[in-house]
Amino acid sequence: MPTYSPKASEINRSWFVVDAEGVVLGRLATEVARVLRGKHKPTFAPHIDTGDHVVIVNADKVVLTAGKADKKMVYRHSGYPGGIKEQTYADLLEKKPAEAVRRTIRGMVPKNRLGRQQLKKLKIYAGPTHPHAAQAPQPLELDPRARARA
Repeated sequence: MPTYSPKASEINRSWFVVDAEGVVLGRLATEVARVLRGKHKPTFAPHIDTGDHVVIVNADKVVLTAGKADKKMVYRHSGYPGGIKEQTYADLLEKKPAEAVRRTIRGMVPKNRLGRQQLKKLKIYAGPTHPHAAQAPQPLELDPRARARA
């Protein structure tokens, strides 16, 4: 029997809305990365983008455990010698909460053109509202706290 590989016409994309209020950043990121990649579907294939769209709201209310907000650093580099910049996650969450969440999720998807394509389906908003309500009549609620490990 040949290995099944989904065709582009067979891929059905849904929209998930995630409320990040009070959710631990790492737990949120693993669940969102799983949905973006499409690993929750029976038609998952590692070489094809079968994932769904994800909208994250209340990104400014995400939490980090064990004092990691003040200890964990975020680095970026300008490309010039000595051009490395660092800041704490607490500082980044205060200034750009959506960027802090996006960076964490980006580290959990493939580091190639497929991963970049999957990240385009991710929308992050610091507040409780988002402009994607018309995309799905009833967006599905994804709750990282409710998923039980088998």
